Amino acid sequence: MLGVTLGARAFMERAGQELLRLDTAELEALADAIHDCYLRRRTVYLIGNGGSGSNASHFCEDLGKGTLRRRDFDDDAKRRIRVLSLTDNTAYILAWGNDEGFDRVFVEQLKNLAEPGDLLVAISGSGNSKNILKAVEWANRNSMTTFGCTGFDGGQLRSLAQKGLHVPLDDMGLVESIHLVAFHWVLDDLHRRIALG
Repeated sequence: MLGVTLGARAFMERAGQELLRLDTAELEALADAIHDCYLRRRTVYLIGNGGSGSNASHFCEDLGKGTLRRRDFDDDAKRRIRVLSLTDNTAYILAWGNDEGFDRVFVEQLKNLAEPGDLLVAISGSGNSKNILKAVEWANRNSMTTFGCTGFDGGQLRSLAQKGLHVPLDDMGLVESIHLVAFHWVLDDLHRRIALG
């Protein structure tokens, strides 16, 4: 927790430095993977725990609404991104978590919903959350594209996912914040391609 030792300005300066360290090719690859799903009418699924789960929900909302212009809202002919955050089905998550174990809360939803060619965006600062890894393993075995968004050293997710966005920083709060900033660039890029294209 860098903010414990850094004052407000130093913390913000450090956040800016870390943003500039991002590999922009990884950001572009995430935007391309989502755009590819849009073009092929496949579904994007997002998963994460805690702050990363909140980022999954936020990114889902942005992709579903923010890639449209206001005048497209009532245009039923306008194609939309098929996107769903699996962090938001509370009763389903609690049923699997309580009855069979928390490691199943995402993979069991994928078994009900996902199809070959869909995209799974797995967000995990540590890269070692068992429920994330189990979902990515299943997605890899079932012809989905997997994209891992990680921090710290990337954990197991960094090598397990087919593609990734890595924030090489040992501070969970900044990792989650940088992920969200990155997702907002992806949204803007997709708005340009889909709404304005």
